[in-house]
Amino acid sequence: MLVDTHCHLDFDPLNGDLESVLERAEAAGVHRIVVPSFDAASRREVARLGRLESVFPAVGLHPWAADEPLDAVDLAREAQSCRAVAIGEIGLDTKVEQPSFDAQMRVFSSQLDVASKLDLPVILHCRGAFDELIRIITNQPHPVRGVVHAYSRGPELAQRLIDAGLLLGIGGAATRPRARRLHRTLKRVPLDRIVLETDAPSIGLDGIRPEQTEPRHVADIARAVAMLTDTDLATVAQRTTTNAEALFGLEAGRGCQE
Repeated sequence: MLVDTHCHLDFDPLNGDLESVLERAEAAGVHRIVVPSFDAASRREVARLGRLESVFPAVGLHPWAADEPLDAVDLAREAQSCRAVAIGEIGLDTKVEQPSFDAQMRVFSSQLDVASKLDLPVILHCRGAFDELIRIITNQPHPVRGVVHAYSRGPELAQRLIDAGLLLGIGGAATRPRARRLHRTLKRVPLDRIVLETDAPSIGLDGIRPEQTEPRHVADIARAVAMLTDTDLATVAQRTTTNAEALFGLEAGRGCQE
């Protein structure tokens, strides 16, 4: 059994063929899917999807949407109502000009406070700001649990993130022959520090375009990880699923309240 720890089922084209997407995931052994939100509209849709048996919602404001108003009390209320398994997708991104990095920092810090108060993990997006992210995470008054999603960098940065208490979200990049930095990371990082994800429909796999990616492709990512780590597929599946269950509490009470 596998878990897709990061998939945007509320995005096109997945939301237009949701029943078939979930059926294909089930057939591939992917029985649980964590769906993070992007902005206020996305939070509402993710909450609705959370009523489905295999879907586990996360609520948060992406750094690309950091100019949107965010009320921490409202976000906490939404998370509790939806029985969210994480606050996310949140983080920092210096590769975009807007919203400003200052705005991103304010929103990020506010959402870390919500996660701490609710004792929830965080799903982290980070580009070009790993030093700042690690500094903020390690200076929090309470330990931060979470995952850096779509990790594709080298083993040195990976170890810094792990030392900060975070897991690494491994996705389609693992299947690409030229992703040598990530391949080196996977050869050095223990399996108990990674989870698997697709980030569908935003990131593709080797030979599969982003818009074609679905939760079922976690199985392909698991096979790539098994090959790169010289581990059997069953072990990769078992360990990464255990990691996801422990981080997100996937067996806990779930589903949105009517």
